[in-house]
Amino acid sequence: MSGPSPFATWWATYALATGVVSVGLDSAGYEILSRVALVPACAAWLVAGAGLAQRAHGGWRAEAPAALTTVAATAVLGAGFSAAGLQPLAEALLALALLLWAVLLTVEVRGRRGTVFLRCVATQGLAVLGATLAAADAVAWLAHAALVLFWLGLALYGFALFRFEPRQVEEGRGDHWLTTGALAVSSLAGAKLLSADSARLYLWNEENTGALRTTTVTLLVLALIACVALLLAELFWPRHHYDVRRWATVFAAVVTAAATLAVADALDVPWLDVAGEALLWIAVAAWLGCTAWAVTSARAGARRSRVRTRARR
Repeated sequence: MSGPSPFATWWATYALATGVVSVGLDSAGYEILSRVALVPACAAWLVAGAGLAQRAHGGWRAEAPAALTTVAATAVLGAGFSAAGLQPLAEALLALALLLWAVLLTVEVRGRRGTVFLRCVATQGLAVLGATLAAADAVAWLAHAALVLFWLGLALYGFALFRFEPRQVEEGRGDHWLTTGALAVSSLAGAKLLSADSARLYLWNEENTGALRTTTVTLLVLALIACVALLLAELFWPRHHYDVRRWATVFAAVVTAAATLAVADALDVPWLDVAGEALLWIAVAAWLGCTAWAVTSARAGARRSRVRTRARR
């Protein structure tokens, strides 16, 4: 296999973005809508996994972006199932995600595009699920393991930022938004770690809580600033054609909203909760719009294919 599979990439990214939509809706209190969104996320995850399994014999190097996205999607789906009260299933997904992550962490992600941030996204996804399960099951060691993953994810972000080509802000087809998405999912992980603490567990002392709170808020502020900057870049350098990488933009928007809601809950900031819900509905609109764009593009591609087939005859 000479290159990555667009099929697996599309379904993996769709599963990740849709899974975060489910997590965000649950954080905002829309439990029924959250469960509804979880259904297509699971379906897309299964299709992506099947596509990757078919191409596994060709090596993971070419498939690293889709595979790392699938790891992140697995963790996000686990968080969604945990919110639904299905802790055993969430724990099984955590184990699966950890196994895939350990295999893929050392696989090189080629290029200098936004995909270099996928190792950070996958690692922070594990931190989100670990912290979520630690709070649900009152397991201290799981929260401490999630904290290690949180700091590792930030280190991976620094390495990715060094490799990222800034011109992608002008030339990228959507995956350059992972620069923001990785910051936002890191902030989400930090907020989940803060929320996991309780009198029963007593996870963090005052010094650790202060450092975690400061880091989490800083990450959220940076993510929001980056969102505005990249949105302005889209206005200066518009991308008129659909690309599978545009789902990375949707992921960044949705996870920024989810992170805002999680930080508002962890720090008990009511006005930030209102802002987070507003961002969530904007992100859901972007998710719906990108879905419609993908369907329209697929239909147009099918029509062109039929026309070429008839022309050959």
